[in-house]
Amino acid sequence: MVNGWRARAAVLLLAGVVLTAAARLRGAEYDEQYTLFLTAGTPRPAWPDRVMTAAEVVALQTGTVGPAAIAQALRATDVHPPLYFWAAAAWRGLVADGLFATRMLSVGFSLASLALVGVIARRVGVPGALAMLLTLGCYGFAYTGIVARGFALANLFTLMGIACVISDWPRRQVYCGAIGGLLLGAATFTNYLAAFVAVAAIAGFATADCMRPRIGRSVGMLAGFAVALPVDAWFYLAQRGSRAGQFPPFALWASLRRLAQYGMANLVGGLPLYVDDSLRPAFSIALTGLATTLLILVAVRWQRIATPPARRLLALAVAAPPVGLLALGLAFDSTPIELRYLAFATPFAALLLSGAINSLPRGTRLPVTLTVLAVQALALGGLMTRPETMQPAQATARAAATLVGDGVVLLPFGNDGVGVVGAFAREATPALPFLVIRRDTPTAAILARVAAYHRVTLALLAQDADSRMIATHLMEIFATPNWRRVSDGFNVATYERICVGASDVLRGIHDRETRPAAGPDPVAPRRIRTAACFAARQSADPCDVAPRGADAGEAFHGDLPGPARLRLLAEAAGDARPCALRQEGDGEGHDRGDGRHGP
Repeated sequence: MVNGWRARAAVLLLAGVVLTAAARLRGAEYDEQYTLFLTAGTPRPAWPDRVMTAAEVVALQTGTVGPAAIAQALRATDVHPPLYFWAAAAWRGLVADGLFATRMLSVGFSLASLALVGVIARRVGVPGALAMLLTLGCYGFAYTGIVARGFALANLFTLMGIACVISDWPRRQVYCGAIGGLLLGAATFTNYLAAFVAVAAIAGFATADCMRPRIGRSVGMLAGFAVALPVDAWFYLAQRGSRAGQFPPFALWASLRRLAQYGMANLVGGLPLYVDDSLRPAFSIALTGLATTLLILVAVRWQRIATPPARRLLALAVAAPPVGLLALGLAFDSTPIELRYLAFATPFAALLLSGAINSLPRGTRLPVTLTVLAVQALALGGLMTRPETMQPAQATARAAATLVGDGVVLLPFGNDGVGVVGAFAREATPALPFLVIRRDTPTAAILARVAAYHRVTLALLAQDADSRMIATHLMEIFATPNWRRVSDGFNVATYERICVGASDVLRGIHDRETRPAAGPDPVAPRRIRTAACFAARQSADPCDVAPRGADAGEAFHGDLPGPARLRLLAEAAGDARPCALRQEGDGEGHDRGDGRHGP
């Protein structure tokens, strides 16, 4: 396989196109919203009880603040170090503050990381262009390489540190180790979990140096890495209790299954999700077989991959994230296992796989390479286009805009108040009206806030524990006789207010003397004004009535199901007696037992 600089440059060009397209096409994500709010100076907005528009939320994500304000907010509100957020704020101030512009900073970091994969590959003796292609094809690398979070920058610092130290492999000079250690420390100051690979890299180099035995490089690495530990601790110790309950309790077998699932997903993404349910088991088995075959290939061709110190270093870097996450979960009784955390291992897995494939006989090498790259290409296509691999904000906002009509959207506050709300607002039309509902909002308060609307659309964005509880609560509130579920969409349910029985007759019918100055309800038709107002005053929980004409038999209420309607009695047309209205078709009417009909 061609392995020169032209091939590596071509891979970088392809990667730029793929990653930019993914950054443009993928919907807004939960975690990205904190980046936008934080760097704009509003890390935890206090959402009002009134109806807001999506444009108002997006406006809070514009502008930038300085490093001190970001550091202070991080220590108070989140569990991440500040280096990426400082870089993102500077980038947004220089370029643009939209989501796509912020994602492009991560794309730039990812392209630099791919270039470093090529450098490391050349220095350890594996094909650089193939290693870069396999890294780009890993779903985990591409996904974390475009989101507006610190994964791409942490990956870049990790690869820079290893490339720096490995560049002087024969001479083991202390200053190379010190610079490499500083860069590995910078990776942890971007994302704490980058420490897993950093520690593995230091251990790998220390093992090689002790075997020589010359340990100056390893001492330099440890010294450089140690510089970052006090500042990491200063942030983490202030943050450690801010996201309690973020992950489920630790369970060994569940954690191992989750590691296997996300380990596969890092390689081939969500491909089983794109096929029919009946084909999914067979498809999953086939992909599992492919992943197992590649693992066996690396094991069988182990002695032919790079040099002994290099392959030992790469193996440690691949194993470090899953082992570290298991240890972290056991220590804190949680299960912090997610695809993006395991993605730190993908460049090193690609380097090992590149060496293993390159060691195959020429007639076998090309079919294996093409098979792996074809599967990875399908996975990246899903990354860019398939809703199954995207978070639900985009599809939910589009469905809500279609169904809400002249009503209002009810949106869960979520765990932190920014992930659910910010992503939904980013994807919604600017004028879309919505109310943010907190977990502790009483039912009566929710109903009072929607009293002016005959139609509500529930955005059932259940993305964390709080939003799941809120979504369930909202469904229970509107599953009552006074509301009717009229339409559904992606993660949304729309309800309309209706009348049922003798107690729910009219809402908001006023005479001209009693109509509120700013009220949305109509003035009663002139010829039945007295009767309508009398009925409205007597109703315990009235419903809407349209202000139509008062001809005999005219239906005043258009929402009632079936034949049930409020109609003007023929003998009362043009009259204003209190018995002028009756409700038909519900089996109850308003007969008071004396032959007269009333509310």
